[in-house]
Amino acid sequence: MASTVTLEKTTTIQSGDMDDVGSPKTAMKSPLLMKGRKVGEDDAVADKCCGHKKNKFELVSYDKIPEFLKHNEFIVDYYRSEWPIKEALLSAFSIHNETINVWTHLIGFFVFLALTVCAATMVPMEYEAPHYSHLATTSTGLANITSNAMVLRSYYTSSGPSVVATIMKAPRNVSVETDLAAAALSPAPGHHHRVARWPFYAYLCGAMFCLLMSSGCHLLACHSEHASYVLLRLDYAGITGLIVTSFYPLVYYTFLCDQFTQSLYLGSITASGAAAVAVSLLPVFERPELRWARAGLFACMGMSGLVPIVHKLLVFGDRPEALLTTAYEMAMGACYLAGVVVYATRVPERWMPGRFDLVGHSHQLFHTLVVAGAYAHYLAGLVYLGWRDMEGC
Repeated sequence: MASTVTLEKTTTIQSGDMDDVGSPKTAMKSPLLMKGRKVGEDDAVADKCCGHKKNKFELVSYDKIPEFLKHNEFIVDYYRSEWPIKEALLSAFSIHNETINVWTHLIGFFVFLALTVCAATMVPMEYEAPHYSHLATTSTGLANITSNAMVLRSYYTSSGPSVVATIMKAPRNVSVETDLAAAALSPAPGHHHRVARWPFYAYLCGAMFCLLMSSGCHLLACHSEHASYVLLRLDYAGITGLIVTSFYPLVYYTFLCDQFTQSLYLGSITASGAAAVAVSLLPVFERPELRWARAGLFACMGMSGLVPIVHKLLVFGDRPEALLTTAYEMAMGACYLAGVVVYATRVPERWMPGRFDLVGHSHQLFHTLVVAGAYAHYLAGLVYLGWRDMEGC
């Protein structure tokens, strides 16, 4: 069966063109009526065939993104601009200039979640009871212990510490039996119960909240201006929460027996954190030119931790626990301070714009330093718990 091809030619002659009979203005339209092809689709099909069809969710350069996404002019490419929520979520598994920012803090969140679970389920190990060592140093006790093998152990139960005295051989002196019974039934000073855990877990929750909010902000802020506004406020609240809760183990366990000082420090840092969150709600707070103001606010909050640390050293400077926790806290402060400086100065990308768009720019370094500092403070918290569990006040 022969196929039919129809060619249409339309000639339009306008006034003023009659004198130029040899070159009338013509419009040629030659559609091919083929199966599956409609008139007017030629350009779209051609573009698709030739690879010129634009991807709606392509990465764009800095000069093509809206103002609410312009935070760092030294990152010049690989931006996501106004992507739908679904595509923004899926972009966590693709390459763009926020990929490492998302994963550094998302991995950090899961690390701290695992640390929290381990700390919550950890069972204290048995240890020898040092507060009963006087039995072996007294003249009467030494004479009787040499003739009676015994083991003294203390351990923690859900209701508090207990002492178990196992007599391996019947004592020959009744006075020793009386001493042991009195020692087993009388709780030692500072061992009535385990010290409260809430400051330690408050810090872990603050760290996880900060890391999760930061990761979510970097992943979804490209959706819209409203989403960027809300997520940035949650990000600032997370940073504030991390700083505030970092004070809780330091202050609570150091000044466990000084209620006034403990309440003064805890109340001051909590009020400062609430004020910082209130300031961050102002729209002007996120302007790029106020980068130094944001960095300065959080840096000042963190540096205020030097006051209780110096106080701790003045009171407990001869204790190894105080020195060890101070070393961890100094490491934490050094990481946070270095992160703030890198964040505010935007190095190294300001030295070579475009070179660090995907890997190595300042915000990625800032994230890594935050996770390192938070882990150092977690180690300090473990030392505080061991110290106060053993000694109480």
